[in-house]
Amino acid sequence: MTDVGCSGSSPELPAAGQHLVKVIGNLCFTFFVLSVLVFSVIAVTYQPPDPWFQSPKSLTKSLSAIIPNGTFATDDSLLPTGEDLAASPPSAFPAVLPDYSGGGTAAACDPSAPLNCSDRAVLAAIQRFNSKIFRRSIVFLSYDTPVPGSKPDECDAAWRFRNRREKSWRRYRDYRRFRLAPTDNCTFEVVKAGKFHSGISAARRPPRPRPGSGAASPPAFQIQDAEINDTIPTVGSESQFRNGRYLYYTRGGDYCKGMNHYLWSFLCGLGEAKFLNRTFVMDLNICLAGSYTSTGKDEEGKDFRFYFDFEHLKESASVIEEAEFLRDWRRWNRAAGRSRKPGGKISVRKVPTYKITPMQLKKEKSAVIWRQFDGHEPENYWYRVCEGKAAKYIQRPWQAIWKSKRLMNIVSEIAGKMDWDYDAVHVVRGEKAMKKERWPNLDRDTSPDALEEKLSKMVQPWRNLYIATNEVFYNYFDKLRSHYKVHLLEDYMEMWGNRSEWYNETTMLNGGRPLEFDGYMRVAVDTEVLYRAKLRVETFNNLTRDCKDGINTC
Repeated sequence: MTDVGCSGSSPELPAAGQHLVKVIGNLCFTFFVLSVLVFSVIAVTYQPPDPWFQSPKSLTKSLSAIIPNGTFATDDSLLPTGEDLAASPPSAFPAVLPDYSGGGTAAACDPSAPLNCSDRAVLAAIQRFNSKIFRRSIVFLSYDTPVPGSKPDECDAAWRFRNRREKSWRRYRDYRRFRLAPTDNCTFEVVKAGKFHSGISAARRPPRPRPGSGAASPPAFQIQDAEINDTIPTVGSESQFRNGRYLYYTRGGDYCKGMNHYLWSFLCGLGEAKFLNRTFVMDLNICLAGSYTSTGKDEEGKDFRFYFDFEHLKESASVIEEAEFLRDWRRWNRAAGRSRKPGGKISVRKVPTYKITPMQLKKEKSAVIWRQFDGHEPENYWYRVCEGKAAKYIQRPWQAIWKSKRLMNIVSEIAGKMDWDYDAVHVVRGEKAMKKERWPNLDRDTSPDALEEKLSKMVQPWRNLYIATNEVFYNYFDKLRSHYKVHLLEDYMEMWGNRSEWYNETTMLNGGRPLEFDGYMRVAVDTEVLYRAKLRVETFNNLTRDCKDGINTC
């Protein structure tokens, strides 16, 4: 008997058989065409989820779930931001430096001549040394001309760089002291190099106050980061204000919730503003949840710029600060009432409920769309706007949120103190270690003896080992000190102490009032230092059999 497929026929079959084969062939072809059409429709209409849900596996997922009452599950991990989710660093700053491989001046050929730090052969020697030592850790972007150090054979050099493990384009600055010696072929070699920020002669000194100005000197010599520009933008003239289109959210139930909850809601508003092609009116005031404060109580009056990069946000999205917006709104409305000019007051559309979707507001022509969140929780959460059908249209712009450059400067300095050559372990303890009904093995698996045994199989002895942890007892990891050069966040307290660059800048930003280096800042710095390690050991992937979110959640 002859086999019959979807194509082909036997010439020996009778007419009825040939007709049957032809019908089967037509059905197969029709099924194929329908399959192609269905696949094409899915490909065209598919909306990918937010980048947060597409983040690399190496990033810890901290936004675990939305539970039935509309708030977020408690989690002490850190929500990755835009610089963590970028696919690759932009190429706007090429790491191509001038070639100074040639010899020096005639004076450099005389070993007895004084060292001239501005000689291009000196910079060439420093570049060769840095490239050899740090080429796998950082990308050098530019160098300043070296200047004399404290001794005749020393030069201080400064450069800008980008960490290879950071996915943003942000630049950082280092300056180090080098001891150099001449060689036989009119060049130099680095005999000794100082540590991170050791070449203070190459650091840019802050401008001195004018005589008689009465300006007090800073508490310590610190270099302000001139690349931070987090000034508040202004609207301008009345015509500019009237021609603008704004989306204004009043404060809702998200206030004083955890930072991950805040970001999820804030980015919903920012995403709706982008969808409506409007400027988002944002409140720079943040209420820090008690889980991050030393008192355990919610603290109002925190500034968005303490935690996130406002300059990058301004460049990535259309935003205006709330107080500036309300002041101009009242001013131009009063002016319109006095003059009775055509046009009158600023037009506004009040939206009392999140159930009015962004799609329904797409054609709204009022200058201001004012969303009001006056209901009870969870009906008054901002992120409710982006749920349901709106989720298909509103994409949260995660790339617009970066961590504060001031915090990232601390991260860069900690990594620089270890010459970017370190391994790290994330040890989660705290409340999770005490809740044995959900994490029965965590306490035992992260005990000093267990850590000593497990890390000895993963980390080479006497490596720099950074421990990112929520363990409150500093001496808890003393057993590891006999095997590794242990570093904890508390070892670098001077970086946010009252003689630090961070302290001076945040005090100025906070209206002259000193700022506490709070729990969220600690977690942010700890996490980013962890991300930059050459080898990273995770608690729930490497140290314990328990699941991150408890029993039966792996």
